[in-house]
Amino acid sequence: MSGRVTQIWRHPIKAHGREALDRVTLRAHHCLPFDRAWAVAHENSDADGSEWVSCGNFSRGVKAPQLMAISTELDEAAGTLTLHHPDRPDLTIDPDRDGTAFLDWVRPLMPAERAQPARLVRAQARGMTDAPFPSITICNMASHRAVEAQIGSPLSIHRWRGNIWLDGLEPWAEWDWVGREIRIGGATLVVRERTGRCAATTVNPETGQRDADTLGALRHWGHTDFSVQAEVTTGGEIAHDDEVTLL
Repeated sequence: MSGRVTQIWRHPIKAHGREALDRVTLRAHHCLPFDRAWAVAHENSDADGSEWVSCGNFSRGVKAPQLMAISTELDEAAGTLTLHHPDRPDLTIDPDRDGTAFLDWVRPLMPAERAQPARLVRAQARGMTDAPFPSITICNMASHRAVEAQIGSPLSIHRWRGNIWLDGLEPWAEWDWVGREIRIGGATLVVRERTGRCAATTVNPETGQRDADTLGALRHWGHTDFSVQAEVTTGGEIAHDDEVTLL
């Protein structure tokens, strides 16, 4: 197996932006640092960040496609997050203090018929990933290219909102890793499950518009899964060009 890390991404506010990293230090049984560290509870949810709850408690791209076009930069030292969107002015906030300013900024991106954002909450126990364990999403560029070929046009990788991207593998090789451990750089992870996908992946992350039948393309292979969910068992640093090894 000759796969290597080509990209690392985190999503500081769940479903509200993405940020590229050159390297990151993983901790055992934790999400990727600052990945889904905050989430946006909607008006029909009582989530306060004190414990993990399912994604239905939060504003998400499947319900509000324009959210998919947000990008971010987190300044860990300053404790500030800058958000960008093609239809909104840039905004820099302290996510733990400036919830009102954030809600004012994001509301114009929300469909009127959907539950509106009510609170920006800090995930106190672990990142608010979709899986009921501290998950890291690992994606295979070859599988992404297979979906592109099935659709017949290029697709942004940001439709999948993955954390670690690998290249140099066969398409769908990641399915064989479920239940096994892999080593990436200085970290070891156990691959727990495949990632079931929703209509958020049909949205173009540059425009916030639905424009590709990603789920229909995946059904060509008899499923609607893309990527795998892994949990860190031994912490360590990972970086671009690190090799992935199946243990």
